[in-house]
This record gives sequence, C-alpha cells and structure tokens, in this order.
Amino acid sequence: MTLMRPTAEAADADDAGRHSGAVRAVAVLALVGLAALIPLLGPRAALHGTGEAAAPGVGGIALLRMILFAALCVPAGELLVTRLARRVPGAPREQAPRSWAACAAAAGFVAALGLASVVATGNLLPHQLSDIDVGGLYRTRDGKLALLEVNAFMAAGLCAASRRPGTQVWPLAAVAAAEALRAHPPTEHGPLVGSGLTLVHVTCAALWAGGLLYVLRMLRKWRGGRAGAALLGLYARVAVVLLAAITATGLWSALRRMPPSTVVDQLTTTAYGRTLLAKVLLVAAVAVLALWARVRLRRAPDPLSACSPARAEVVALGLVVAVSALLTALPLPIRWS
Repeated sequence: MTLMRPTAEAADADDAGRHSGAVRAVAVLALVGLAALIPLLGPRAALHGTGEAAAPGVGGIALLRMILFAALCVPAGELLVTRLARRVPGAPREQAPRSWAACAAAAGFVAALGLASVVATGNLLPHQLSDIDVGGLYRTRDGKLALLEVNAFMAAGLCAASRRPGTQVWPLAAVAAAEALRAHPPTEHGPLVGSGLTLVHVTCAALWAGGLLYVLRMLRKWRGGRAGAALLGLYARVAVVLLAAITATGLWSALRRMPPSTVVDQLTTTAYGRTLLAKVLLVAAVAVLALWARVRLRRAPDPLSACSPARAEVVALGLVVAVSALLTALPLPIRWS
C-alpha cells in the first residue's frame, strides 16, 4: 500500500499537468485567433467613413506583418532574458525552457517571403506564380529590403539551431533595420531621422514583448523561488527604460507624420489616426498592468504574485503587435498645412 499510494498520486499529478497544459494550449490558440482578426478585419473598420482607399489585400499584408513582428519579438526577448538570467545568483540555468527561436525564424521566413512576393508583383497580391517578378526585387529599394528580411530570418533560424544561438542577434538586427528603412522612403522629409526613430521603437518593443513572454516561461520552469523573483525584478527595471524609449520615439514619429495642429482631427477622421489611437490606448493599458506588476513585486508578501498582471500584460502586448502590423499596412496620414 505504501508503494501504491505515491504511484497513484504521481499519476494524478501527471493527469492534472496534462489537463492544465491542454487548457493553456487552447487558450493560446484562442488568443492567437483573436489577434489574427485585428489585421484581417481591422482595415474595414479603420477606413469606414474616412473616404480613404487602402491597397488591395491590405488585410493579408497586415497579417503577414503581424507574423513577422511576432517572429522578431520571440528570439529577441529570449536573448535579452537569457543575458539577464546570468546575473541572477543561484539561478537554475540548466532548467531553461525550450527555445522557440527556430520556430519563430521559420514563421518569420514564411511571412517575409509572402511580403516579398507582394513587392515582386508591384505591391499587389499575386494570383499565380507567373505574376511574381523575382528579378524585379533586385531593381527596387523595397525589393532589396524584402529580400534582406527573407535572408535574415533564414540566417536567424540557422543561428538558433547552432551551438551559438547568441549569434542570431545580427540577423535579427538586420530585420529591424530593414523594417525601419522600409517604413521611411527617400521621398519622405528627413527619412534618416524617421528610420532611426523606427529602429529604436521596433527594437525596444521586440525586447519588451518577447522578453516578458520568456520571463514568464522561465519562471514557470523554475517554479518560482527567490531566483524567479530576482529575474522578474531585473526585467522590470529594463522594461521601464524600454517603455520610456518606446513612448518617446512613438510620440516623435507620430508628430512627424501628423503635425500637432492636425493630430486631434486626424485621430478620428483618418484610418491611420484611428489605428494609432487604438494602439496608444492599448499601450496605456499595458503600462498600467506593468505598474501594477511592479507594485506587487515590491510590496506584496509573495513577489511572484506579480505574475498575474504580467500575464495580462503579455496578452495586451500581443494585441499591440497586431495593431502595429495593421498600422503599417494602412494609408499614411495626410499632412495638412
């Protein structure tokens, strides 16, 4: 009897673990489906009543950009948190969760390839392979940037699967730089300033969202403890700096595209402004959740109770990524004089 009872209890624990794992998987799939609805259905809602017209297939393009941004966040966050974990005394480094970097790179590669095919057809959705002019990608600036993203994600996947996964920081940096350059063509006023702002914005956002996701995964693997609380505290200090940089660069970029005298009107009368307003509200909600988690981390008897608002923060950050992808696919705002 003494031998059977532990065995039965272990079996019950395994069943409970499998059940909770299945519930989490269903919840994640539901959240991913919800996030995918934003780029697919968002353009129609944002454009309604504005008199603006979006490019054909804007929903599909926004969905591909959402996948690309998410594929950038996951490995960037893993690299950041892995570095932070080395500074935690007594951290069980051998218990790190499985890396999702290789899978993220594969998803990013597919998304970048899809976006490159759109560029190769003159920014139209291809209906057949003959519509795609691969050679034309080398003759245009947007085409070269699209090819750079495809190759960078391929290189990131190879680096993630190698013995030195830290080397993927370079191809990931290339993706962020390509996105920054793509968003600001040479015809724009001060394109280098805009690209610099976007590069900092995208990099900080990827580290924030991906970092928090990996912190929570690592805390679950470590089963809490002092090391987990210390890691969460380290990340919280970094997140404050990232949030400040995201806020500053986002505000500056918005004012460059929408002069101060027109911001209030364009936030409600243009698709870009409406989507930007939705993003600002989501970021504000994320900031409140981050503050709540920080207060719990400092004052609660159990610092790891901060994980509850942190999980909600991850979900909100996922929605921010989806809205940001939609923002890149909509027509740029009108620069009223």
